[in-house]
Amino acid sequence: MASADLRQELDCSICLNIYTDPVTLRCGHNFCRVCIDRVLDTQEGSGVYTCPECRAECQERPALQRNITLCNIVGSFLSTRPDQEETGIFCTYCIHSPVPAAKSCLLCEASLCDNHLRVHSKSAEHVLSDPTTSLGSRKCSVHKKILEYYCTEDAACICVSCGLAGEHRGHKVEMLDEASEKKKEKLRNVLQKLTTKREETEKRVQRLQERRREDQEKAAGVTETVTALFRDIRRQLKDLEKRVLSEISMQGESVSLPVSDLIQQLEIKKDELSRTMRHIEELCNMSDPVTVLQEPDTGDLCDTEDRERHDNQVHGVGDLDVGLISEKLQTGLSDIITGINVWVYVQEATDILLDVNTAGNNIHISGDRKTASCSQINQKRPETPERFQYPQVISTRGFSSGRHYWEVDVSKSKWWRVGMCYPCIDRRGDQSVIGDNNKSWCLWRYNNQYSVIHDRKVISISDNIPYDRLRIYLDYEAGQMSFYSLCDRIRHLHTVTATFTEPLHAALWVVGGCIKISGGVRKGEK
Repeated sequence: MASADLRQELDCSICLNIYTDPVTLRCGHNFCRVCIDRVLDTQEGSGVYTCPECRAECQERPALQRNITLCNIVGSFLSTRPDQEETGIFCTYCIHSPVPAAKSCLLCEASLCDNHLRVHSKSAEHVLSDPTTSLGSRKCSVHKKILEYYCTEDAACICVSCGLAGEHRGHKVEMLDEASEKKKEKLRNVLQKLTTKREETEKRVQRLQERRREDQEKAAGVTETVTALFRDIRRQLKDLEKRVLSEISMQGESVSLPVSDLIQQLEIKKDELSRTMRHIEELCNMSDPVTVLQEPDTGDLCDTEDRERHDNQVHGVGDLDVGLISEKLQTGLSDIITGINVWVYVQEATDILLDVNTAGNNIHISGDRKTASCSQINQKRPETPERFQYPQVISTRGFSSGRHYWEVDVSKSKWWRVGMCYPCIDRRGDQSVIGDNNKSWCLWRYNNQYSVIHDRKVISISDNIPYDRLRIYLDYEAGQMSFYSLCDRIRHLHTVTATFTEPLHAALWVVGGCIKISGGVRKGEK
């Protein structure tokens, strides 16, 4: 009874057969790996995965953990208690009702139940084996004798005649059991390697699933943030639309009011002229000359001064101030764009500090290491391989991945260079100045001319834009370094494209005045 109960516990609830490579779900239920994989495949795309046993749900496809203990139990059970009913092989001689076979005789090519086995011949030529249906394959196709040996040279099972007088004569042969054990040992080694490889694959799958889940959560978070950003942009645009339309309406009313007054005055004048015209017509129709001559003269009614006065009033009426409307619209849009940039370039507490150990002796570094000033007084710092010969300094921190930006106030200097460089840049000689070598990039101001320089190659930039505040933006993986002006609004000046091979440090070169630096690290930096 206990054996039957144990046998029932070793059945997979999907295929109803004994477990093959059992695996466990998070809920604790076990299944054949192939069986549960097929079930999960059918649930793909439904948005939820469920356990066939308890219907426990999970959003992601569950990782299948190999149940090593259960696998060992199944193996032990099958090796010590082979289930005769599972073989499906029945006794050859029990013709009235099928009885499970206990053994098969290779010589007789028959399967025997326990009863027939007891009366079966015990002679050596009657070789018994576990129940099998492939009895014919256990005999030599040439000599019709039982296969007892294994030819290692031809990798073939042979009978005694094959080894003595047949085509395998003189070959190295082994007993079948011995050869079988050797092959089983090789297979066990292969199985162990495959098991280890599969477990490693499972771990990689789990890591990738975890990565996918993190990416999906990150994407959901960014989607939520961007959705909120666009919602706010639409609200700001609607508010801006109301303000601009209100300005147009106000100006329209301001312009139309004087015109309405003039129209009213002219309507009154028109009525007066109509009455005068009727009176004159009456005079023209009179036959009494005395009455006509005694009527006052009306020549002043046609005077042009009155018309000129009205014309001057019309010309004095203002028009819509399109410039003011355009300015309000541009300012509003600029504020919205600035707000977007504030979201895109989110600062953290970490910022850029200038490395005093690299500063030339004719440049002064402030105590907070944020400002570099040209100095006529030699700073008398110790001469080291890191120190620049010229009024130049780089940051303590370098960036070898991610996206970063930093800003400088150059309003107090008329001759400067700002940019980034590799730490291997020369520290002395003409080629040590940033931009004058292939290890640095910079934006340069000289004689009110602006240029981007790399390896002494100069690209001129428009000088019609104020450059009091600048932003340098780095996308290391994309190989891009961009320069922006921040004075009235953010304006893109130039983008350098390169394949960066070393960490990049912020770099300043200043002759006259000072440069103040500030910096930040974008969230999500690597």
